[in-house]
Amino acid sequence: MMIFSRFFLFLKLSLFACLIGLTTVSQASELGVIPYGQLPREAKNTIALIKQGGPFPYDKDGSVFGNYERQLPKRQRGYYREYTVKTPYARNRGAKRIITGGQSPSYRYYYTDDHYQSFKEVIN
Repeated sequence: MMIFSRFFLFLKLSLFACLIGLTTVSQASELGVIPYGQLPREAKNTIALIKQGGPFPYDKDGSVFGNYERQLPKRQRGYYREYTVKTPYARNRGAKRIITGGQSPSYRYYYTDDHYQSFKEVIN
């Protein structure tokens, strides 16, 4: 009987992961989360620009993000877009980015502060 209850728990978790757009339960556990309120001010400003459609300060903002590091869930090419988060006093674009997934207005937002080495999904 215990085997059946564990099996049903697994099924429930798998269904929940599919419903919220995750491809597997393991990807959900590997990807961190960050509440919107804990983002740096510059990241919040970048998200505001994305929501209003720009204008964006950098030429590469809005370009396709290839997810070559495979840190984000696997999706078709073009699903992810990248946007620069301004880094105070940096002479270049810096390491911080907001990556969007999906289509407006229902984007999923991901934040990296270490140039794609790790990501956290932004939650409300």
